Amino acid sequence: MSSQDSEFPGSIQTATFDVVKRNTANYHPTLWGDHFLTYASDSVTIDATTEQEFEGLKQEVRRILVSTTENDSQKLCLIDDVQRLGVAYHFTKEIEDELQKLYNDDNNLYTVALRFRLLRQEGYYVPCDVFNKFKDDQGKLKEYLLDDVHGMLCLYEAAHLGIRGEDVLDEDLAFTASHLESMVSHVTPQLAEQIIRSLNRPIRRNLPRLEANYYIDIYSGDDSKNQTLLKFAKLDFKMLQVQHQKELSSITE
Repeated sequence: MSSQDSEFPGSIQTATFDVVKRNTANYHPTLWGDHFLTYASDSVTIDATTEQEFEGLKQEVRRILVSTTENDSQKLCLIDDVQRLGVAYHFTKEIEDELQKLYNDDNNLYTVALRFRLLRQEGYYVPCDVFNKFKDDQGKLKEYLLDDVHGMLCLYEAAHLGIRGEDVLDEDLAFTASHLESMVSHVTPQLAEQIIRSLNRPIRRNLPRLEANYYIDIYSGDDSKNQTLLKFAKLDFKMLQVQHQKELSSITE
């Protein structure tokens, strides 16, 4: 599941290129028109008041991230939400510090799989044998876990962080994918949508901005959502849209 590192030459040779006159191509106008140039025009006004609100929300989210919680599971879920909402780049140091504290053992598949994924995403090595406690004598997931849809979904996402030689994660990936597919018609519509999306676009292979756009909608409908984090994520997304629109406008000028 791992990709080979690209190899680059140790030195760069200077080359001389001939200037070639190319014919001008008459391309048809794009179907998108100036959609991406105007999309964010009315999204948000970045004035002093908006920037002040943004900074205030950012400091509040930072405080929430480093605050003491009742258990590791809550902190893991918070970090996962921050990352999937696309605002983790504001809190790199805080997330790293908090993850270093979360090596405690747990008997909950969802929590163990989420910790495994978050730590590996940040470059920490976590042995895949942390999942052994959930296996039977034949190396299969214990039967009682088959009804733990959230745990299975989290294990499926975690298995994408496997490295070469971790065959057990390859097996977990294949099993959870098959099992989750069979569970789609037996869960709530919202959970079914999440499963289908994960099977088609696992977090590891998705573009961060697309994931953020999608997860903002999912998180908005979560009864346990943090309103401050949600408001900050929405404002951050809109401000980035304006920034990208300005960059695109500069390129086309």
